[in-house]
Amino acid sequence: MNISALFDISGKTALVTGGNSGIGEAMGRALGLAGAYILLAARRKEALAHAVEHMRKDGIQADSLAADLSSPEKALACGKAALDTFGPVDILINAAGVNMRQPFMEVGPTNWATQINLHLSAPFFLTQVLAPGMARRGWGRIINIASLQSFRAFADSAPYGAGKGGVVQLTRAIAQEWSGRGVTCNAVGPGFFPTALTRPVFDNPELAGRNAAQTCIGRNGTLEDLYGCTVFLASEASAYITGQVIMIDGGFTAR
Repeated sequence: MNISALFDISGKTALVTGGNSGIGEAMGRALGLAGAYILLAARRKEALAHAVEHMRKDGIQADSLAADLSSPEKALACGKAALDTFGPVDILINAAGVNMRQPFMEVGPTNWATQINLHLSAPFFLTQVLAPGMARRGWGRIINIASLQSFRAFADSAPYGAGKGGVVQLTRAIAQEWSGRGVTCNAVGPGFFPTALTRPVFDNPELAGRNAAQTCIGRNGTLEDLYGCTVFLASEASAYITGQVIMIDGGFTAR
């Protein structure tokens, strides 16, 4: 058996939501460096263009799709636009998300809905659009983004935590529905990584240091730490793994 071939995703097309920055961009970059064609989807066109340009400079085939995923209808439209414009999608990375960091009693219906829609509705409805084509071709990979907050409560993050808790069960539900037809679904659970979402944490050196000390490894994550697991879950190497959450947190949740 050619072991390296198990990780080869050349010729595959990956749609990465939230792909203009942070974890989404890092996961898209990993897949691109492994040979996939990358379609980045996000709301901010300027940031999207910058991310695509940066990837192309590194020899990655990449394009962008401006998309607002803040409602189920918009998520459905994004999936259909990806198919209509760029053709079949083999790999779906659901990385779009936001944490508005409001005290529990200050969360209103609009902000609650926005966070739940981005973390749960968008992955669900994008899967509705894209998984049937994957199943017809007998192969597909869906990777969701869980969180430390899938399993632990953090202050001022109730909607975010509720959404990320739901991601765990949604991952299992997608796996149950589609894995028998060659489409696996797993999630990664990042620890503390330097992104726009976690800027308030990293802007506080004392807090960032405490988080690093909580890990078994003794440091916070770098975006490159996501590369290996991303390619693994998007490739044939993970063919018999589905419905699982792999924590990429330096052992934060092991203690």
